[in-house]
Order: sequence, then structure tokens, then C-alpha cells
Amino acid sequence: MLYYILQVLVLIGLVSTAVAVIWFKDLISAAIALGASSLILALQFYLLRAPDVAIAEAAVGAALTTAILIFAIKSTDRTEGYK
Repeated sequence: MLYYILQVLVLIGLVSTAVAVIWFKDLISAAIALGASSLILALQFYLLRAPDVAIAEAAVGAALTTAILIFAIKSTDRTEGYK
């Protein structure tokens, strides 16, 4: 029973961070929320007993992709939309 409650909480966290990615207008905040979403997805993979996929998702999805996005956003305009 505790396992199912934990899975539901992780999925609620995943959906809420995905909504936060769409909601933020500041692109750095959206990139960080995307990294958090990827980290929560790695936790879900671990709960589903796929630790190799969880490690790959945490390393590539949460760390590397977030860092590349932040470096790319730093060289452009930081907010979304037209001026």
C-alpha cells in the first residue's frame, strides 16, 4: 500500500513540475524545472525497479541537458515572448 502511495506522490510531483515548465516565462526557471522533472522521472524509474535507466535519466536528463540548456539560454534573451 505504501508503494502505491509513493508512486502516486511521485507522479503528482512529475505532473506539477511539467506544468511549472509551461507556466514559467523566465527560461532559466523553466530549464531548472525541466531538470527537476527529469530527476523525479528518474525516481519513478527507480521505483519501477529499473535502476540502470534511472541512473542514465538522472545523469543525462537532469544534469547534462539542464546544463546545456542553461548555457544556451545565457547567450540569448532570458525571457520568453516578444518585446
